[in-house]
Amino acid sequence: MAVDLSRLGITHAAVIRNAAVPALYEAAIANDGATITASGALAVRSGARTGRSPADKHVVRDPHSADQVWWGAVNHPIDEATFLANRQRAARFLDSGSVVYVQDGFAGWHPATRVKVRVVAANAYHALFMRTMLIRPTAEELAGFGEPDFTILNAGGTGADPALSPTGSTTAIDMSLERGELVILGSGYAGEMKKGVFTLMHWRLPKHGILSMHCAANTGLRGDDVALFFGLSGTGKTTLSADPRRRLIGDDEHGWGDDGVFNIEGGCYAKCIRLSAEREPEIFRAIRFGTVLENVVVDPATRRVDYDSASITENTRAAYPIEFIDNAAIPCVAGHPRNVVFLTCDASGVLPPVSRLSHAQAMYHFLSGYTARVAGTEMGVVEPQVAFSACFSAAFLVRDPSAYARLLAERLRRHAARAWLVNTGWTGGAHGVGRRIDLGATRAIVDAIHAGALDRAPTARDPVFGLDAVTEVPGVSGARLLDPRRAWADADAWERAARGLAGRFRDNFASLAAAAGPDVLAAGPA
Repeated sequence: MAVDLSRLGITHAAVIRNAAVPALYEAAIANDGATITASGALAVRSGARTGRSPADKHVVRDPHSADQVWWGAVNHPIDEATFLANRQRAARFLDSGSVVYVQDGFAGWHPATRVKVRVVAANAYHALFMRTMLIRPTAEELAGFGEPDFTILNAGGTGADPALSPTGSTTAIDMSLERGELVILGSGYAGEMKKGVFTLMHWRLPKHGILSMHCAANTGLRGDDVALFFGLSGTGKTTLSADPRRRLIGDDEHGWGDDGVFNIEGGCYAKCIRLSAEREPEIFRAIRFGTVLENVVVDPATRRVDYDSASITENTRAAYPIEFIDNAAIPCVAGHPRNVVFLTCDASGVLPPVSRLSHAQAMYHFLSGYTARVAGTEMGVVEPQVAFSACFSAAFLVRDPSAYARLLAERLRRHAARAWLVNTGWTGGAHGVGRRIDLGATRAIVDAIHAGALDRAPTARDPVFGLDAVTEVPGVSGARLLDPRRAWADADAWERAARGLAGRFRDNFASLAAAAGPDVLAAGPA
């Protein structure tokens, strides 16, 4: 079906709208340097940018929304004139090619708040990526799609004018909330589009009293026993939520409203560095025809993927439709969560593998959003770095973190959800000395949470963080693992490291304390 892009300044290029997957494969192979792997997935490279570029993310300071935006290190303001100049630059680039690819889809499985999204891209693989990550319309919905609520102009193949950038960068990820538009220049990394949609939903959903969340979600096979897994990239959201004994609601982005939880996306975006069929069988099986593999190493003769190779980047990715997971819950909606799990990858090696949280502690750790930023997810990150990301989602928040925290606190109280802090990082020492907690042990911990086995399990109070560390978990042997002090060869060294990290928590929370209130502040480290 034809679509008119003249309002975007695109009048000459031929428009290929909502092409079938095989046609997008053919175009990506012909024009984007893509290859078909042995499993049938499409392998592509994103160019120099192999992760997000948060320093180049800008939001138009519009008088209608300026007082509601969380300005600062995350949302860098630009004026309307700068946005329009970059928009025009993107449109000229897109119009200068022989074709542009248009992909229409929805964000949000909740029918009352779903958003119509249109992607306009120069590269077929970008269209295929967003066909995968958005909720795919039916033929009837596509026929009546009309004008989109949100438009992405992906002109990543041309750079921005550095004279227009606050930092002199040739990359620009520019969003206008009022226009409902995202412009991408100077980055071929497909994740910028996905996270641009998520940023928009962080803006829109709270207007409806819905908590937007950077989390995975799954449920029991009967549709009950919903669990949420908050965490930054690399903490295990996708891996732990893809469970053959449970139904997957989604792996990364959700809303929590009055009638339960819903996925924002129609696909999953899994890190696949060191992926194996033995460790992550559900994800491994999902990598087949229709999946987009970004920046993986492919043997030119056998076309087999070397998932252990990080020669291009640690941030290798697989984007696949959610129905490629055998136990996906379609439609991707469920009831209210019984368990809320905060995943942290503690590179200092001092936090317990699992702690039971009070609601005040849950709010403290939600607002803190502590983890180690793992290699590859953002440009320039090559080793784990201590990071605090408010609401486990600071890079995508539009409003002040307290707005999302208030919504979470209300949901936890109303539905009596249990909260947990699970460390998927290091034990026995910091990164480089200790070892990463075994995935099998973490799975056993999560299984026990689902089963209710940890609700009344014995705990030991952590003397530094005040956490109630669970000391007995079915299927996890060895008290040394569950007690990080005992896992270290030198208990005094553990305490020094723990107190050092506690100080980082306190410093980070200083700017959040007033909005959090005294009860939440008191739930942090002493």
